[in-house]
Amino acid sequence: MSDASGFSGYGDGVNRRHQVHMSDSEAAALLDDGRTMTMCTFNHDGTIHAVAMWYGFLEGALAIHTKAKSQKAVNLRRDPRITCLVEAGVNYDELRGAELVGWAELIEDPSRLWDLGVSVFDRHVAAYDEAAHRAEVEVMLRNRVGVKIHVERTVTWDHRKLR
Repeated sequence: MSDASGFSGYGDGVNRRHQVHMSDSEAAALLDDGRTMTMCTFNHDGTIHAVAMWYGFLEGALAIHTKAKSQKAVNLRRDPRITCLVEAGVNYDELRGAELVGWAELIEDPSRLWDLGVSVFDRHVAAYDEAAHRAEVEVMLRNRVGVKIHVERTVTWDHRKLR
């Protein structure tokens, strides 16, 4: 069955999970190319706190920095469980994503936090240059903690594979 665009695979009731699963290298490329992730933590009442975050990498893992007193930091101090989503695409046949489920390590060590700050700056602001950008990163990290995501389970999909 095809929709008006000629795309088959949407709404036909067939489980295509095995067809859209990404390899480890495909998922790594999505995470490397991605800029924003949705980060979910648990509020005190069990509801989900979901926020869009720029991310970088720390020691090979996805990581963010946030205000030390932010809701996400408060939530993670109480319960380190975390789920993150990086996705791309607009139309159904372009959708791809990676859901990362695991636990968060709060980073307060200044040297590790610095490495994370440089990664985020380099990915989202400008190519990091020590002489030109050190002061900017110092300001960016003031009163912040890092959050390193330790992934226990990954779910991926790439609807482009259905074409």
